[in-house]
Amino acid sequence: MNYEILQSRGGAPIKAWIRGVPLEEAARRQLYNLASLDFVHGHVAVMPDAHYGIGSAVGSVFAARGAIIPAAVGVDIGCGMIAQRTSVKAAELPDSLARLRAGIEAAVPHGGMGREGGWRNGAPPRVERHFEKSGLGEGLRRLGAKYPELLKANSLIHLGTLGGGNHFIELCLDEEQRLWIMLHSGSRGVGNRIGRSFITRARERLEHGECGGPLPDRNLAWFRQGDDLFNDYLDAVAWAQDFALSNRRLMLERTLEVLRRELPPFSLEQAAVNCHHNYVARERHFGAEVWVTRKGAVRAGAGELGIIPGSMGTRSYIVRGKGNPQSFESCSHGAGRAMSRGEAKRRFSLKDHRLATSGVECRKDRGVLDETPAAYKDIDAVLAAQGDLVEIAHTLKQVVCVKG
Repeated sequence: MNYEILQSRGGAPIKAWIRGVPLEEAARRQLYNLASLDFVHGHVAVMPDAHYGIGSAVGSVFAARGAIIPAAVGVDIGCGMIAQRTSVKAAELPDSLARLRAGIEAAVPHGGMGREGGWRNGAPPRVERHFEKSGLGEGLRRLGAKYPELLKANSLIHLGTLGGGNHFIELCLDEEQRLWIMLHSGSRGVGNRIGRSFITRARERLEHGECGGPLPDRNLAWFRQGDDLFNDYLDAVAWAQDFALSNRRLMLERTLEVLRRELPPFSLEQAAVNCHHNYVARERHFGAEVWVTRKGAVRAGAGELGIIPGSMGTRSYIVRGKGNPQSFESCSHGAGRAMSRGEAKRRFSLKDHRLATSGVECRKDRGVLDETPAAYKDIDAVLAAQGDLVEIAHTLKQVVCVKG
């Protein structure tokens, strides 16, 4: 047994894979609150990268009987990772990687939430074609007929764009010195609008006494299975998750175009790994059909590949799931923040950041101090704490990092 049982104060048990990794008191309180809900199935699972979030802690996984909590899913619905291995060898890379970083930054819009972070002159024709051919356009119009505010999001101009914060595109080298492309993003502005819209409606249900009584946190307001809002939310979340998958695929294509232009001919090795880590899914656990919410966690079924990124100056991992039923077949989604963004900016200097990202072609200015490696937990400790959840398939070291 590699997990600890946290005192749940009368609610469901909390099983936490946090040995050797700190867990802040604010996140613990959120876990206690979540475990107190009577529709939680079995227990709450806590990943080693867990930290304070909105409603429920980031890094929490729980199964629910007949209910979904919109704030537990969050506003970056479908946020996740994609990774692709190439045949490029380290020796084939140029001595300076600045041109590769500049090329990726020019090819993939990044940063911000409005047009500043999207296609400024409108989405390119192929993005528009994908939006319609994939069914995303039709799906959004259907959702917008009932929830018009969703049509106001920058859905089309954000498709194929990175965003800001902890979203990134990286070039990495594995243990065989082969080049990987790895990127992190989600459903962008439209997912954010979907999340906020339904979180507001769930809070209204709570205010009207439709959530079965007082809750320890109004962000734990929930929808009951069978209600119209429950069904509509599921439709919207499924659409946002499809948008996020497409978003990552399109950015991968643009990044590959840059590499094909700048590097000798190469091929792609094995299928890309494309996985969510903020989402809800219908699954079967401990003899029941339940709704599993992974907030900052990756599905790690037996043999399934997932991605656990470190910070921009450490290492990242491609992992293979062990299908541990106690974690609801889940693992961590990264290193996890060790401090707030504000605290990181106060605590670290540009000199600290430059030393921590030595050898990585990346931004080294004040705008990314909140993403400096020391703002995150130790990725090796995080991996060690979940040895019964996943095994390492590939170890990746960043050489180029593009931040929003």
